[in-house]
Amino acid sequence: MNGLEVEDLHKSFGTNPVLTGLTLSIPEGSLAALLGASGSGKTTLLRAIAGFEWADHGRVCIGGKVVDDDRHHASPEERHLGYVPQEGGLFPHLNAAKNVGFGVPRHGRSPEAVEQLLEMVGMAGMGRRYPHQLSGGQQQRVALARALAVGPRLVLLDEPFSSLDPTLRASVRADVASILRRAGTTALLVTHDQDEALSWADLVAVIDGGRIGQTGTPQGIYTQPGDLDVARFLGEANVVAGVAEGDGVRTGLGRLTADWAAGPPAAGATVLVLVRPEQLELVTARAGALTGVVTDYEYFGHDAVVRVLPDAPCGPGEPSLVVRVIGPTVLRPGDRVGLTGRGPVRAWPAGEAKEMTST
Repeated sequence: MNGLEVEDLHKSFGTNPVLTGLTLSIPEGSLAALLGASGSGKTTLLRAIAGFEWADHGRVCIGGKVVDDDRHHASPEERHLGYVPQEGGLFPHLNAAKNVGFGVPRHGRSPEAVEQLLEMVGMAGMGRRYPHQLSGGQQQRVALARALAVGPRLVLLDEPFSSLDPTLRASVRADVASILRRAGTTALLVTHDQDEALSWADLVAVIDGGRIGQTGTPQGIYTQPGDLDVARFLGEANVVAGVAEGDGVRTGLGRLTADWAAGPPAAGATVLVLVRPEQLELVTARAGALTGVVTDYEYFGHDAVVRVLPDAPCGPGEPSLVVRVIGPTVLRPGDRVGLTGRGPVRAWPAGEAKEMTST
């Protein structure tokens, strides 16, 4: 049984179509991330699933129960879901325990039940504190406890980590994922942060123009994007031109093993190749290698990102190539370097590689 099933969903505001036949399926007990840019339709989809918006057409099914179709629209409270908004949405005049208890059904509303929920989210003994006495991460834990209090079939999380500082965001995100997995709860996280989606979810769905462009595991969707829209949205993407050669492709970076998106084209066909920054290696500038000049060097401790402007253009993308370097290499703008690549690389015939639309 699927935890969430959305089929052919349409929603417009006036003459502005926002969801245009969107279909999405999330298996029961999975953590899914809906990844999209501003204006892609992700918030409207979340509100339609929650019952805050009426869909114009289509079907929404939660935990095997139809909650929205062309004949029936269940109210939000009838959908048995939990909702965690961006800022937590705690009542400032209620302490943590009462905030959580607000979501517990009356017949199960006891101090013991509330304390059990607080303990589940790592907030044991903190029920008397008010929201202003809690850190941002603690507030989000209380909001999650409140969402879980109703015994939901599905938990919806609307960019709940975006207001936290980067270090706290990573730890709270991991804790929330662990709590949801232990509870066996199906969850959908809405985010525009690629790193967040890839690191948090079992399943990632990319939304663009009111439709799901691609759904897959984080590893699968990153290494095997269906087109350049998805490839570029999921991280840095070097796009270089090449010529098909059997199971490989000849590029300025050398001959690379190809992972063809739709089967290999005829030998000699012009193709476009996705080369991720970690698939590029810096070498000594020499004859026969793709050479260029360093234009930017950013050091992050665990790695460094280097931008290199090749001496000769090598593709239709950005003129510079982005390289991720692990190790003690230190470079400065103006340094000359060589570049080689390693496969497998995702590749498309030039006419079939969809170019990214402006966002």
